[in-house]
Amino acid sequence: MLKPVLPERSPGPERAPESPARPVPAPGPAARAAAAVEPAPAVVPESEPEPVAEEAVAQPPAAVDRSAGRRRLQAALWPPRLSRGQLVVALLLFSLGLGLAIQVRSTNDHHSQLRGARQEDLVRILDELDSRQQRLQQEKAELEQSLAKLENSSNQAKEAQEQTRKKVTELGVLAGTVKATGPGIVLTVDDPQGQVKADMLLDTLQELRAAGAEAIQINDVRVVVNTYFTDLSGGGVQIDGKKVSQPYRFTVVGNPQDLTPALNIPGGVVRTLESHQARATITQQQRVVVDALVDPKTPQYAKPASK
Repeated sequence: MLKPVLPERSPGPERAPESPARPVPAPGPAARAAAAVEPAPAVVPESEPEPVAEEAVAQPPAAVDRSAGRRRLQAALWPPRLSRGQLVVALLLFSLGLGLAIQVRSTNDHHSQLRGARQEDLVRILDELDSRQQRLQQEKAELEQSLAKLENSSNQAKEAQEQTRKKVTELGVLAGTVKATGPGIVLTVDDPQGQVKADMLLDTLQELRAAGAEAIQINDVRVVVNTYFTDLSGGGVQIDGKKVSQPYRFTVVGNPQDLTPALNIPGGVVRTLESHQARATITQQQRVVVDALVDPKTPQYAKPASK
């Protein structure tokens, strides 16, 4: 039989002597059977604590919000989402920036050439600019004088005819249908190595025109407004479809004091030709003759425009 469990007594000031323990009788067969049948209490596993993110533990709430904000901003900016209009604007801005960079670089190169020029070269360039300005002022004065004559002449019809004949002669010189004579220079380009190309001759022509050349002839070809230069496959240059062999001889009517400095400026025509093993010789003359003529062609499509 089982021994009954007595309730514990609260300790008092004095404890009575305990009675000697009595032997507990062994349980009988019935009690053992009941103990064997009674199920053992179920063991409930303890739940493991959920892991806590280190960032949440290590960072305060404000830091967590900033980190999340940065991640959202990065996700919005990358990868970029460009529309077609934005792409076109970006290409236009890139082209504009590239053009400005090229222009600034070319301007700096020109300024660097002027900084490296000698004093006499700079004085020569300034004289050339002054001569151009004086030439333009003179042309303006002549036009104003012609206008005044037409307005004040008693016989305006006769004066108009005289002005017309004078203008026809001037235009004939420019068109290459009339011979021209006057002060000028003769530029001779010797090219024994065959390094002078059509573009170099074109640059020489443009420099002479900018310096005030009024009539130009290269060898036996008259230079007019529609003159063109081409390189031949076997070597040599063609001008207006005619083959021109070296030495190339430029006969130019104009002010020699303007034409010569324009060819000799630093980085100009003479220096470029010399860098290609060619030799340029300039001779100033009080009278040169440009006698090569061109056959004028009637325009097929261009007609005078009515006012």
